[in-house]
Amino acid sequence: MPEEPGGSGLPGEPRRGSLVRGLLRLVRPFQWPKNAVVLVLPLLASGASPWPAVAGALPVLVLFVLASSATYVVNDLADRERDRRHPVKRHRPIASGAVPVPVAIVLGAVLYLALLAGSAAAGAAAVPVLVYAVTNILYSFVLKHVSVVDVFVIATGFVLRVCAGAMAASVPISSWFLLCVFSVCILLGFGKRRHELTSVQGGPSELHRPALRAYSVPFLNSMVTFAASVTVLAYVSFLQSDAAAGGMRQLRILLSTPLAVFAIARYLQILLVSEGGGEPTRTLFTDRTMLAVGGLWLTGFGLLLAVQSW
Repeated sequence: MPEEPGGSGLPGEPRRGSLVRGLLRLVRPFQWPKNAVVLVLPLLASGASPWPAVAGALPVLVLFVLASSATYVVNDLADRERDRRHPVKRHRPIASGAVPVPVAIVLGAVLYLALLAGSAAAGAAAVPVLVYAVTNILYSFVLKHVSVVDVFVIATGFVLRVCAGAMAASVPISSWFLLCVFSVCILLGFGKRRHELTSVQGGPSELHRPALRAYSVPFLNSMVTFAASVTVLAYVSFLQSDAAAGGMRQLRILLSTPLAVFAIARYLQILLVSEGGGEPTRTLFTDRTMLAVGGLWLTGFGLLLAVQSW
């Protein structure tokens, strides 16, 4: 059951336990794994011994956790009135009253101060993090209401993660990998918009997300198909590039490309046939088929890495 705001006998005063749970829900810890994309290029571009590069990128990973958590706080503050009219989002901590607005403002300020302090210590690698933070403040108040721009801003956030991880680890930034990340995020973003549009057509969806007024199902179907095609092309091109070079280059392409294509096909099936995909993160981490494909990809990558270092 969704957590309902409670009190200690006084209206509007949440219990301490409820407040702590609300604060935790507010920063969306289940979304933190998204930031692991920071570590992908250090893992792929560092040859047989990637761990020093991965260790170098870990501080930037922490900064992105802080930045994304602060973004969720700002977003929920900006959307609290619309969220209260939404059948699901009305249970969000601020909209439901589990976290009072002043407490949320203090939490957001603390997160941004921690981000600034950490960025000062991280040096140039923190620049993409700060660009991400500023862009997402604009997104929360303005850009999320502009169709197409809303999805492109989200995708750009993941490109910034990749760039920051590569800069922190001092590894080359692959343009093909950036395109792959950008296009797969476009795929997931337009997929989410399609689910929102189809699941609440005829309802109050436009009141909650004004950008939906400029979308249509045929347009979104075209965009997810286009983005899926670009993703596969960019992925294979990245595997063929110098950034993913190594004695196992052709074997990487042979083994991993079918898995990547299958994963995209499975997501399209969930989106277009099962009318799912409303929460891409939950879909990727709860669908058994997607988990199996991801496990096979990780196993194959680990084996190839072990063979290279042997």
